Amino acid sequence: MSAAKERARYGAEAFTDLKGNLPNPFPRILGPHCMKYLQEVIDSGLTSNMVDRFEKAFARELGVKHCIATPGCTPALAILAAAFGFEPGDEILVSPVTDYGTVQGLIRENVIPVFPDTAPGTVNFSAETIEACITPRTRAILAVHKTGLICDMDPINELARRRGLLVYEDACQAVFGEYRGRLAGTLALAAGFSFDSEKTLGSDVGGCVVTNDDALNERIRFMGHSRGGEMVPHFGRAHTAPGTAHRMTQCTAAICLAQLEIIRPQVARRDRLARLLTARLGEIPGIIPLPIPPEVNVYSCWMAGFSIDPRAFRCDAEDFAAQLVRAGLTGAGLGRYYLMPAALTFLQEKAARRVYPFSQPPASRAHHYGPETCPRARAFLENFIRFTTFCEKYEEEHVDQAAELVRGVASRNRR
Repeated sequence: MSAAKERARYGAEAFTDLKGNLPNPFPRILGPHCMKYLQEVIDSGLTSNMVDRFEKAFARELGVKHCIATPGCTPALAILAAAFGFEPGDEILVSPVTDYGTVQGLIRENVIPVFPDTAPGTVNFSAETIEACITPRTRAILAVHKTGLICDMDPINELARRRGLLVYEDACQAVFGEYRGRLAGTLALAAGFSFDSEKTLGSDVGGCVVTNDDALNERIRFMGHSRGGEMVPHFGRAHTAPGTAHRMTQCTAAICLAQLEIIRPQVARRDRLARLLTARLGEIPGIIPLPIPPEVNVYSCWMAGFSIDPRAFRCDAEDFAAQLVRAGLTGAGLGRYYLMPAALTFLQEKAARRVYPFSQPPASRAHHYGPETCPRARAFLENFIRFTTFCEKYEEEHVDQAAELVRGVASRNRR
């Protein structure tokens, strides 16, 4: 037996040991009707239509035809990957700075994620960095709106139109963010959202897929909710596709519905304070705030962050972040693990050994993963400091306090 590994922690558990003087998202603020909706589920003897109510309410708020509720963001993106019908060895272009949940479904479908580099000075890729990675096996582009910053989608969609590719969004960190007056999640064929407890619209867990495509909606429900099963007369269920049962629970839907009722003012608050924080940090020599592009009208900021200019300080970013924590900036740290080509070590091994689907066929060429494949993203994350506690509890005084803590550490370490 091998020694027990330290397992990754998620949700409230990941926040229990945080120390500092700034707000912590937990315990979360819950909508005033949360207990009412939960009680409805209990009183109904589990016959309530709470999931259907949430799906309709979220679709209405987003202005889309279909919302398919799921038990989390990872299942949401997984059932999308299954519904698209990709073939083993197909290549999907994915933002390189993201989380494993973005690509888990692709890997299970035996398609090959390809990671274009990020655009200069940001956490997102662009049409220019994507185009260099398109091959005859490329089938789709999966755009991740990291930290809530929405990718520049108009050029990406235009590129996809020219090259015959479908586009979909990972909007898990960008709920009700706006790009050129349009909401995140409505900018492509479909999108996945997260309602996990630490996210902006936080329930106990949860997620969904949204789309305006009727056929895709049916395919997602068939593959993701009905386990690929259809009813055959005089027989019963026949499983004609390898589907799953990624259905949201009634109690999760009740919490999500209550959270949906208070989310818009919370997002507006995050946008206003994120922009104020960006301005405050931009006044500090050697500190480079994460830029908010002009096309992002509403920044549904889930994670605040900035970069340090390593030439300006005697310490590196890791030491800088540790000093911030000691000074009281709750949740400050690095996010090197967000670089997927470096974090997916099992994928590195499979590609190196040409294990299916990296064998040829079904792959059409050799693939390689590692931090060196996205040098710009790697360099960015080496100097990027984020604090995961930016939340709806922040006031202007907390923004000023955070900026002053950064200023203090910067002053003590300046060359």
